[in-house]
Amino acid sequence: MKFLLTFSAFIFTLCFSSFVVANQPNIVFFLIDDLAYADVGFNGGKEIHTPNIDKLAHGGTILESHYVQPVCSPTRAAFMTGRYATKTGVYTIVRPHAQWGLPLGERTLANALHDAGYETAITGKWHLGEFKPEYLPTARGFDHQYGHYFGAIDYFTHVRDQSQDWYRDDKPLKEEGYSTHLVAKEACKIIAGKNKDKPLFLYVPFNGVHSPMQVPDSYLKPYNNISGARLKLAGMLAAVDEAIGQIVTALENSGQRENTLIIFSSDNGGPKPGINTPLRGFKGSTLEGGVRACAFANWPGHIPAAVTIKEPMHMIDWYPTLVKLANGKLEQKLPIDGRDVWPMLTKGEKSPHDAILCVQAPTHAALRMGDWKLQMNSSADDSEESEEATPKKKAKAKAQPNTIELYNLAIDIGEKTNLANQEPERVATMRAKLTEMLKDAVQPGHVGKEVVAPK
Repeated sequence: MKFLLTFSAFIFTLCFSSFVVANQPNIVFFLIDDLAYADVGFNGGKEIHTPNIDKLAHGGTILESHYVQPVCSPTRAAFMTGRYATKTGVYTIVRPHAQWGLPLGERTLANALHDAGYETAITGKWHLGEFKPEYLPTARGFDHQYGHYFGAIDYFTHVRDQSQDWYRDDKPLKEEGYSTHLVAKEACKIIAGKNKDKPLFLYVPFNGVHSPMQVPDSYLKPYNNISGARLKLAGMLAAVDEAIGQIVTALENSGQRENTLIIFSSDNGGPKPGINTPLRGFKGSTLEGGVRACAFANWPGHIPAAVTIKEPMHMIDWYPTLVKLANGKLEQKLPIDGRDVWPMLTKGEKSPHDAILCVQAPTHAALRMGDWKLQMNSSADDSEESEEATPKKKAKAKAQPNTIELYNLAIDIGEKTNLANQEPERVATMRAKLTEMLKDAVQPGHVGKEVVAPK
């Protein structure tokens, strides 16, 4: 009798495990560093060839109003936690040897998916802290780590500021090769060796197309009509496109493509020489060119193909959406700002947000409500807060003090006509909402201090 009960329990566990895996999709998230809004074909770009990216975009749903943060680390923190920068305190870039990172009190998406039974892996750029072991990816929910911790590494030597920045499972790794190639190769290896009893969460944050502008010469040959830094950018993006094609092929060859949700996004608007047209502004600004990312989601049979969604969403929304999709638990100590956008993606429903926040700091923020966007102390058009920006560049990019701008994005996506004076009541309503959303904001001077749950 005892044997029969044990055997029955074994069969139930086996069947339940198979059922869970079958109903939990693999999740592959491509995050492209500094990719400009209009440099991909699916967003109207014609100068640079992105066939693999475009095929995925047109085979899925393009997210026309997908918001991120103005620079790298804040977007990554938003993705990992489902919480605005005002809650995590991650407003700016985590630089090498900085004595802070994503606060340890934050539950990460990798933690949540790991708890839901996923194998979790990151191959690419982390950029959320490394000054103590507990801030590293393998301590934040990832089973596997490969790649680098910071931006602006040399693509061939993987050196940043005279120090090697390349690791496997958070242990230093001396390895040669073009980083985009290596990141893709590792992703393909993870897919091929995936535990068949577990679904996979594969986070692929490429360092391409972030500076320095480096790429093997072979990628430059198709672009005889382009010169200077933009020529290098074209080659770098072509290499990223090729890498994404290789990863999709690995999913197909292993029979996992049909059960894999693929998401693609830039981490912020592109800096020059990227092209964000028709958006105004660049990386480092809360103008549309700094915070509206080119993005899409693709899962054959689950997400509609050849569809474009205009409804706004934010990077924070992927946290609750993916955890819920994975049959994970959203109950946690710290409140989640993100909303489940799955009905919006799959059924054409409205955005679950009444307002979306983008911030450089609590004093420099933007709020979108419906088609309207309020800018408070926005940065200049050519702003750029990059790791290698000079003091002169940073001074030029300073926000204009005490300015309020209001734009109707439905008819003015380029934010050319400030309607603040013509719409005083709307400005008052939106300012009140913005004040409400900023009232408990962590101040920049407290960046890196551990966030605790409210009592």
